[in-house]
Amino acid sequence: STPAPEPLVVISGGPGSAATEFYAGAADAFARVRRDRDIVIVDQRGTGLSHPLDCEFPPDFETREIPADSIRRLTQNCLVNLHTRVQFYTTSVAVRDLDAVRRALGAERIALYGVSYGTRVAEQYARRYPARTYALILDGVVVPELPIGPDIALDAQAALDRVLAACASDPDCDRRFPRLAARFARMLETMSANPRVLEIADPLTGRHEMQRVTRTQAVAAVRLLSYNSATIAILPLLLDEAARGDPGPLVAQAIMTTRALAEQVSIGMHNSVVCTEDVPFFAAAGIDRAALARTYMGTQQVDALLEICKLWPRGVIDPDLHRPLDSRVPALILSGEFDPITPPANGERVARDFHDVLHLVAAGQGHGQLGNGCIPRLMAEFLRAGSTRGLDAGCTRTIAGLPFFLDFTGPAP
Repeated sequence: STPAPEPLVVISGGPGSAATEFYAGAADAFARVRRDRDIVIVDQRGTGLSHPLDCEFPPDFETREIPADSIRRLTQNCLVNLHTRVQFYTTSVAVRDLDAVRRALGAERIALYGVSYGTRVAEQYARRYPARTYALILDGVVVPELPIGPDIALDAQAALDRVLAACASDPDCDRRFPRLAARFARMLETMSANPRVLEIADPLTGRHEMQRVTRTQAVAAVRLLSYNSATIAILPLLLDEAARGDPGPLVAQAIMTTRALAEQVSIGMHNSVVCTEDVPFFAAAGIDRAALARTYMGTQQVDALLEICKLWPRGVIDPDLHRPLDSRVPALILSGEFDPITPPANGERVARDFHDVLHLVAAGQGHGQLGNGCIPRLMAEFLRAGSTRGLDAGCTRTIAGLPFFLDFTGPAP
């Protein structure tokens, strides 16, 4: 009834996901914050109910090997059907939108929570409007100086290596799934050389269908399953099943997760951001194609982005978007030990850009720490104090990943 003067603005990731949809699934984690202050949810333009840039990309786009000419055709059709100037759906425009919301609400300052790509929006808002920014919570943080894309496969491989090393150091997991890293590599080689057609039950409808099982499907499944601690726990089991000759459960997970992702992301807005803020900077960042080829993801994602952005118009971008921050805005940075897209090294690097900062790494966790352990309480305490100084984060030492599943009934007792 008497909220603190600085509302918290929630910014979702993607790029391309809607903050309203994200908040609907995460509201409980903000309950402590809501005791003290209002929470404002704004669908960034191009997402949710703010003129979504939705395109008819196939729902299994992430799990299919699509030729370059087909990618270009899908991209061209997307542009034709959107009927809008897609160059005005970027981060630089979004931060001006957010400040217009702040002014309309009559708030002198706002706090911002950003997750994944949303941390780029929060960082740029703090850069553009430092006097209007009360505090930042950066969850799975993007480094301002770096384009998103060239390191995705490298970071995903490093995260998988850490997960498999954790399994190997767990006596039960290692005994149940011996030499899993080497067997996974051989499995991918076999799937590349000899794709199989299997009868697989659709994970949502239960209907049995014939599926051509490819390396791309396995790669998509592993990458998406490594985002969350709950699915990290079942990953060794699924890899072992596939290595033993039954990739069905792994492929079913790929189908289910990519469908959900396709429903959550407005691909047109995603393209407007990436083709303006990331792909044009690939050359300067340097792409080591040989290193990418040695990862389980390979070069496919980078190649697809390059093809899309050959056609997608570049949009509005602030000249300082990729410059380092030097901010006096208080910042709480959250990272997950096994995060495959924004690893803890990102948090360490970004933390150097703030004068009042605390970087927390949650053990055994993947991408996004919002609902883990005592993190919701720490966020509320941080916002209440308006500073990281004196914030006791010792409770995060109790955060741990779920035990590995040893069979489909669950982990060992």
